[in-house]
Amino acid sequence: MNRSIALLVALGVLLVLAASTFFTVHQTQIMLVTRLGQPIRVISEPGLQMKVPLVDSVITFDRRLLDYDQSGQEVILGDQRRLEVDSFTRYRITDPLRYYQATGGTDAGIRLRLQPIVASALRNVLGNETLVAVLSNERARVMGEILRIVNEQALGFGLEVVDVRIRRADLPEGNTQAILSRMQSERERVARELRAEGAEAAQRVRGAADRERTVMIAEAQSQSEILRGEGEREAIRIFAEAFQRDPGFYQFYRTMQAYREAFSAGETRLVLSPDSEFFRFLRESPLGSAVPPTPAAPPANATPAAPVAPVQ
Repeated sequence: MNRSIALLVALGVLLVLAASTFFTVHQTQIMLVTRLGQPIRVISEPGLQMKVPLVDSVITFDRRLLDYDQSGQEVILGDQRRLEVDSFTRYRITDPLRYYQATGGTDAGIRLRLQPIVASALRNVLGNETLVAVLSNERARVMGEILRIVNEQALGFGLEVVDVRIRRADLPEGNTQAILSRMQSERERVARELRAEGAEAAQRVRGAADRERTVMIAEAQSQSEILRGEGEREAIRIFAEAFQRDPGFYQFYRTMQAYREAFSAGETRLVLSPDSEFFRFLRESPLGSAVPPTPAAPPANATPAAPVAPVQ
């Protein structure tokens, strides 16, 4: 019985020693073996490894990409504008021994080391850049310079910084309101200029249209006067040609027109002598009618007498 218990105890001790002697390194891990607190070797190859039990200790590190976020940092740009910057850093552990010595192997230790490095690099690089450069296609160049500076300083901690990015870049609240007000004023100024240019263009169009209208009306009136004059000249020619065929009838017709104009109102008063030439056709009419006597035909070789203009 005692012998069985002793065997079980011995077996248990062997299992404990085996468990504390052998350990497994995963492919995503890198390990640092320390002996009585002093680092002795680094294991980066995955597989089954051995250590001295009860003397050696194993510290495990992640060999994958790790993230460090930094938020709420205010920087002053090269154009003296303030910017609230949130950034993140991606890194991996390349030297576990140096990393352990510099940070103690804790997340708090690495954050304590990376925070001033990243903050300093952001201030130094962004302090020489303008807001336009940070927000334009030049941002890749700016971030490349920040990454170079951070990586150079992080190598002393056993780290390789893979990427540094600005996640958010906002103006402070006071500056934002001032910039928005300035942008609004600028847009209003541009709108006023555009309205003024539009009004000027409209005035030019209206002036050109009015000028063209005036010219067209003047040309039309001139053409109408020319046509009217030509028409009146043709009418006079036709009248003259018609009345020259019978001068007596022409004189009678003009006298009748004078009677109509003189007596159309019904209250016309004329002070004339009874033998006035104006009433010749009335005196010569047998019954006082306006029908003239038929004049005798002049001789064939006689020259027509000039018409006598009636008194109006």
